[in-house]
Amino acid sequence: MRCSYFDAAECRSCTWMGQKYGHQLSAKLQRARVALGQRGQIAWSAPATSAPEGYRNKAKLVVGGSATEPTLGILDREGQGIDLRHCGIHEAALHDAIPVLAEHIKRARLEPYDVPSRAGELKHVLVTVSPDGELMVRWVLRSQEAVSRLRKNLRWLRDRLPIAVASINLQPEHKAVLEGPEEIVLTSRRTLPMRVGEGDDALVLQLRPQSFFQTNSGVAAELYTQAATWVDELAPARVWDLYSGAGGFALHLAEFADPDDPEELDEPDEPDEPDEPDEDGFEPRQIVGVEVSEEAVRGAREAAESQHLVGVRFEAADATTWAAAAGSAGEPLPDLVVVNPPRRGIGPDLAEWLERSSVPAVLYSSCDIESLARDVAAMPSLVPRRARVLDMFPQTEHFETLVLLERATGVRSRV
Repeated sequence: MRCSYFDAAECRSCTWMGQKYGHQLSAKLQRARVALGQRGQIAWSAPATSAPEGYRNKAKLVVGGSATEPTLGILDREGQGIDLRHCGIHEAALHDAIPVLAEHIKRARLEPYDVPSRAGELKHVLVTVSPDGELMVRWVLRSQEAVSRLRKNLRWLRDRLPIAVASINLQPEHKAVLEGPEEIVLTSRRTLPMRVGEGDDALVLQLRPQSFFQTNSGVAAELYTQAATWVDELAPARVWDLYSGAGGFALHLAEFADPDDPEELDEPDEPDEPDEPDEDGFEPRQIVGVEVSEEAVRGAREAAESQHLVGVRFEAADATTWAAAAGSAGEPLPDLVVVNPPRRGIGPDLAEWLERSSVPAVLYSSCDIESLARDVAAMPSLVPRRARVLDMFPQTEHFETLVLLERATGVRSRV
């Protein structure tokens, strides 16, 4: 892939731009192998590939320039806007939407926030496109000064773009934080359906503002399919999905109920009272998803209910705090823990808890191989057995790695 912005040194975010895709993939696999080392006998699956361009379902656009001539892209070292509206790594529908969003900024007279002078209102435009072509658009504002103008011109925008969800995020502070805690939803719909997979195997996640979904929809489907395959081979009865986000892993590991069988659609029992099998022997896997974002939890619950997934529940809590408290409170320990943390990793406290526990297996998904390797090294009783690189971010040095760890035989719990 070639990029005029990269060639002109206007944007170097895609640090591997111009390198052959096969070379990028080989380098990522080699880096993952070296980082995880030779602990145990790791069976490496072939890397999951991506389209080398047009793969991003999400744009995080810094707004610069002026209300009459806005830029949508990044800022230079002086804090001035660089327009990247024709970036080639965005999905086609996202690419086509950005110029329309720029025109909307002009119509609504939304003054871009100027970092050097700390003046202006509009900081970012955050856009996500679903696999079915619908959009979620979020405007990050410094205050409510421009809210009425944005609302007034929203109909014009929706006449031109397939916007399912639109919202305003308020971030009054002058610091390098993408968004603030307050969200004003402008549409009757609050969730963007994110279909994962195709045909009868597709599962629909419900993405709400301030919740997380993988950046690359195609590779996300491969990630969840791979996870479900490995987990089904282990056949765990109980699973904890920590950092569950919109529920991607938990929902793909859950059991579908027969909507015509009212017993299968019963509400799940209390955590210490597992569902009993019905007359046909149906006994759903018990799954708990834990995510700090309440909005993400609401979306995950909605997705589970609408698709008749049973035996799964979601809790809004810090993953490390919840795991430690659940173990102390007598919550039955799971047969498998799934973790999909932010780039910084699970950290020493959760790694120590997992190491001391009797949990037989951990499925770890990470977008940072260094934090993954550090966390794995902190859990010597859990040995990596299977691994796969998934190229979530072509043209960059970043990638997703999925690792299955199993507890070494003869190791006893110290919890």
